[in-house]
Amino acid sequence: MPMNRIRTTWLAFSAVVLAAAAAYAEDPMNVKIERHTCRSADGVEIVYSAAGAGEPALVFIHGGLADRTFWDSQLKAFSGKHRVIAPDLAGHGESGKDRKKWGFPEFGADVRAVVEAEKVKKVILFGNSLGGPVAVEAALQMPGRVLGVVGVDTFQSLDYTITQDEANAQAEAFRKDFAGNVKAMTKALFHPDADPAVVADAERRMARTSPEPMVEMFKSLGGYDNAAGPRRLTVPLRVINGDLYPTDVAGIRKIKPDFEAIVMKHMGHYPMLERPDEFNTLVAKVVAELIRPANR
Repeated sequence: MPMNRIRTTWLAFSAVVLAAAAAYAEDPMNVKIERHTCRSADGVEIVYSAAGAGEPALVFIHGGLADRTFWDSQLKAFSGKHRVIAPDLAGHGESGKDRKKWGFPEFGADVRAVVEAEKVKKVILFGNSLGGPVAVEAALQMPGRVLGVVGVDTFQSLDYTITQDEANAQAEAFRKDFAGNVKAMTKALFHPDADPAVVADAERRMARTSPEPMVEMFKSLGGYDNAAGPRRLTVPLRVINGDLYPTDVAGIRKIKPDFEAIVMKHMGHYPMLERPDEFNTLVAKVVAELIRPANR
């Protein structure tokens, strides 16, 4: 392709992306983040943040050992056009820890409870890390309500299942040395030259999670079929991933043919913390693409 055509195509693409981002721009100083509570299906109290108005609502689901504050930048950025919601899954943040049975379906029920409490009719679910499978489980529990599921540094591959022995070993490691394993895990989630302040902040947030429910959570991951949920999913599956670990697009499309991936260069596990403005631009682009078919 001639260089002038490449340049024209790139400028046109950039203009579309920037226009999408500008449409969602919001003054962070004017955003009021509300704190709400509801009860999950098993009675556990779920605490969540919400801001703005408008549908589809955007629901941001954190990963394991994280909490809803990881998404504060997104609540502020997108509340000008959408109801934006970020729950603390059970055992995380301010939500209840007295769950009897742990697992992805139960976390999915937490998200469903929040969506039902908010009385929104249409939603797009975003899930970081463990929050990706949680978003899929939530979507399966809310047929007709979800326009799409967007993973954030997750779904790099679907052709694996954690054995129960592996899950038990990880749980035991965290039970014996929670702080040490949080530190090691955090280090593995960033490029070596990542901003030390961002890495330290992520570790600090993760370290304040209560160890006991996390041990039970790790045990619950054993035997979970990562491909089963996406195979049953009837709405689009997208990801915005970092390049710290490769995304097997071709392999995932064998399971979910409409799968699409955006990979951020030199990005780790938490793009919403490392480069929030760039991440928000990509979120706006994906939201616009998922809304467009729904409006036809």
